[in-house]
Amino acid sequence: MRRNLLPIAILAAATLVGWGASTSGASDGDPAAIPRATATASAKPRLKLVDSAYGTILANGRGRALYLFTADRGKASRCYGDCATAWPPYIVKSKPAAGRGVKPGKIGTTRRSDGRLQATYAGHPVYFYEDDNEPGEVLCQAVNEFGGYWYVLRSSGRAVR
Repeated sequence: MRRNLLPIAILAAATLVGWGASTSGASDGDPAAIPRATATASAKPRLKLVDSAYGTILANGRGRALYLFTADRGKASRCYGDCATAWPPYIVKSKPAAGRGVKPGKIGTTRRSDGRLQATYAGHPVYFYEDDNEPGEVLCQAVNEFGGYWYVLRSSGRAVR
């Protein structure tokens, strides 16, 4: 009799585990916890607009502010080493998708000297500031570091000055 209940107990436990995994990951955004089809769709990088102390600005899909660096020339990045530690480039595996208000024609990518792909917007490579962590947080606007100024961007691609 005991052997007959074991398969039922295993099936019940597997069902409960399956339900937990399919609902909890969708709300917290952890790709490892989201079912495979959803994880693939959400893995594509995204640009969106968020509110900040500087008005509506460009951000990644999680709302982290993106900056341009005035020392960059065209799509080529000039931020490496200590600069890229303080101002990490927005590294992507493919061209980001446009969220509401973001102009798709302004989105692109550039290849860094290490071979990685960096997102661009309006022809500018884009970066994060290492201490910005919350959506819309801008802690280092209009600062002169590493040979140029750092500015958040509007949806037009222009620097907020």
